[in-house]
Amino acid sequence: MKQLITFTILCAVICSLAQPAHAQSSGTQSGKIPYGNNPAAGKYYSIRGFKMYCEIYGEGQPLLIIHGNGGSIGNFASNIPYFSQKYKVIIADSRAQGKSADPGDSLTYEMMTDDLAALLDQLHVDSANVIGWSDGGINGILLAVRHPEKVKKLAITGANLAPDTTAVFQEIWDMVRPMYAKMKEKKWADMNPMERTGYKLVRLLCDQPHIPLSDLHKIQCPSLVIGGDHDVIKPVHTMLIADNIPHSYLWILPNSGHSTPVVYAGLFNSTVDDFFKKPYREITKEQRLN
Repeated sequence: MKQLITFTILCAVICSLAQPAHAQSSGTQSGKIPYGNNPAAGKYYSIRGFKMYCEIYGEGQPLLIIHGNGGSIGNFASNIPYFSQKYKVIIADSRAQGKSADPGDSLTYEMMTDDLAALLDQLHVDSANVIGWSDGGINGILLAVRHPEKVKKLAITGANLAPDTTAVFQEIWDMVRPMYAKMKEKKWADMNPMERTGYKLVRLLCDQPHIPLSDLHKIQCPSLVIGGDHDVIKPVHTMLIADNIPHSYLWILPNSGHSTPVVYAGLFNSTVDDFFKKPYREITKEQRLN
């Protein structure tokens, strides 16, 4: 229990690191809708050996939104009201997170990505625009690689390709690694369900992902790659991702940390929406020089 509480606090710390003291208004009001716990919009789906909890809001073109490590649907309370006015928002609790319980001892980004593809199949969605935050951004990248037909346009923020200091600042690992080492001392059979979930999520954070640049070259959908200039993900790593996706735009938010969809919700919502609405415009070498 203590380890899971520590992990939850750590996730909150990571998501708030380097954020400015102020937060931009989202420009929308979530009202009293209990996002993430809304029986009127939520339903469980049998997905690849577990029950995945998903909520759907609005009508129009499908928009899949993917949360980060240890997160849930409720993390996007500042974004769902905006996008549900224009899109059919599909947002689920990923495997072993939120209300999507999974007793298994394995958890990988590839598993979660294939879960999302299966969910879209169950919903009879051929393709969707995709927003992914943090681990959700990693899942968005992998969805475009492993199931390219499912992704119309991709907007990711705070994603990384590797679990090391090429992507993440050293001080983050100095927080996470000792806790991971401590958790590994306890045998899986001796852990209670909450400890097992915490262990799986910390292991995911420390051991994955491993996405080669060659995989990014396979992504053919227009992509918006986002990061904060004070993100826990190094801006140079975010730029590396953008540089290696063929049809990509790069957006680094000034004075921003990891929680771009929350702290700058209004700007995030309108900019991502604008990206989804407009056709991709290839910038030639000559145009860059001029």
